[in-house]
Amino acid sequence: MRKEHSKQPVAMTLLFAAACVISALAIVHSKHESRKLFVELERLTAEGDKLNIEWGQLQIEQSTWAAHGRIERVALEELSLSRPQSTEIFVIERP
Repeated sequence: MRKEHSKQPVAMTLLFAAACVISALAIVHSKHESRKLFVELERLTAEGDKLNIEWGQLQIEQSTWAAHGRIERVALEELSLSRPQSTEIFVIERP
């Protein structure tokens, strides 16, 4: 009867040791995943910043191309368009 009683602490010790090892492995895995996700977050944040800068540059470029002075210059110089005389302008009203 004494032998059965002495096996119980050994079994419990092995059980707790296995639980500790499994817990330690789970912590290591969790920490590794956390670091991988943090690196991915930083990469995506940097990419978002880069895209925001590019978007700002594109908005500046669009406003430059759409400036009234530039449009008028292109119409006059490149397309040979001219302003109509006041006698050539007709206003049509809806009935």
